Amino acid sequence: MRKGGFMGKTLYEKVWEAHEVRKLKNGQSQLFIDLHLLHEVTSPQAFGMLKDLGLRVRYPHRTFATVDHIVPTHDRTEPFQDPLAQSMLEALRANTREHGITFFDLGSGNQGIVHVIGPQLGLTQPGMTIACGDSHTSTHGAFGAVAFGIGTSQVRDVLATQTLAAQKLKVRRINVEGRLAPGVYAKDVILHIIRHLGVKGGLGYAYEYGGSAVEAMDMESRMTLCNMSIEGGARIGYVNPDETTFQYLEGRPYVPKGSEWEEAKRRWLAWRSDPDASYDDVVTFRAEEIAPTVTWGITPGQAIPIDGRIPLLEELPEEERPVAEEALAYMGFRPGQPIKGVPIQVAFIGSCTNARLSDLREVARYLKGHKVKKGVRALVVPGSEWVARKAEEEGIAEVFREAGFEWRMPGCSMCLAMNPDRLEGDELCASSSNRNYKGRMGSPRGRTVLMRPLMVAAAAVAGEIADAREVFGLAGVR
Repeated sequence: MRKGGFMGKTLYEKVWEAHEVRKLKNGQSQLFIDLHLLHEVTSPQAFGMLKDLGLRVRYPHRTFATVDHIVPTHDRTEPFQDPLAQSMLEALRANTREHGITFFDLGSGNQGIVHVIGPQLGLTQPGMTIACGDSHTSTHGAFGAVAFGIGTSQVRDVLATQTLAAQKLKVRRINVEGRLAPGVYAKDVILHIIRHLGVKGGLGYAYEYGGSAVEAMDMESRMTLCNMSIEGGARIGYVNPDETTFQYLEGRPYVPKGSEWEEAKRRWLAWRSDPDASYDDVVTFRAEEIAPTVTWGITPGQAIPIDGRIPLLEELPEEERPVAEEALAYMGFRPGQPIKGVPIQVAFIGSCTNARLSDLREVARYLKGHKVKKGVRALVVPGSEWVARKAEEEGIAEVFREAGFEWRMPGCSMCLAMNPDRLEGDELCASSSNRNYKGRMGSPRGRTVLMRPLMVAAAAVAGEIADAREVFGLAGVR
């Protein structure tokens, strides 16, 4: 309790109040948006609506665009084989040029997945409101931003007014306390959280992640955590900014420099949740109890430890049994079956969840000297042109090539298959992406098992779902 009897505030409350233009009659707030990120899929219609209304983009300097969802990762010769993909790219080029918006085009050196390049360039900063026509905008919350995905009509609203109507959320604090066991990473943590809180557990909430295990994570691990908040039903996930945040941001192109840098750090620290902040709910997990985790079904919440067994129907709450039965039929699994040892046909390392430089470095560290199992199609798709360039310079790309992975160009790739990278038939893919829904990876019968990148590499080498600690000898390694 503070002087005058006032309780402290969460970061979410502070940012919301600072950006609230006014309260609307329907109970929503008109919220100012600091940073608007665009990609090629959800923007053409929004620009078309602006044109029909005779409106211009209100603040072009607050808007940045890239191309990621539809771009081929194998052959980028234009025109693309897919005429719709080519038309989307050309529309984004024309619209950004007309409205004076910075566009990170193919070959610019900064093109990539929108949720990779925002942090990479330092566009993403603490205390910001950030919107993008993509559900995984929650990724940017790792920096202490209030970031969320929006629909096409809202993209139009932000382009025209730099504001949108939004409903204020409740805040759930999720503590992960203790030290993660060797071979356990942020992807395991978020799958564990979703497994226990459910895919609808976060509806109506913003998730604030904290605790000693989260504080010990580097920024790219925090991004993985926040990225999949949406899979747990929360629209927003964030971590309070700290020295780790500042070390990551310092020197990046769009970050303040010199004396402005010191002032920015002071300002950013003030956004942190107050020690006496009140939360609508608090949940605590013990880091030591989290194991390497993989999914077995058709939602990210259908997950088990790598050495676990697919649950029996009678072990599940009654309301979860129908979707579990559906998942078992679709995946071709049996109740009680071990997940380890299930053969795979495809291995995919990529997506806005796990295609950053640290992800690729970690895999290359252990993959060197190993080979992809014969018959497995393995792809690695860097998250941006910058990541790809650094991986080439550091020899990481060559490690993947020598192991038998296809080294691709940046894009969303197989994560959602709005491009040529797709599953065929009922192929089973070990994937570092974020969604395992039916048909997500391009084939109506294709199957996806979510896991962290190193586990994907282990599955590629073993030819089956495997424990990376055993395949690569990770005992005692963090």
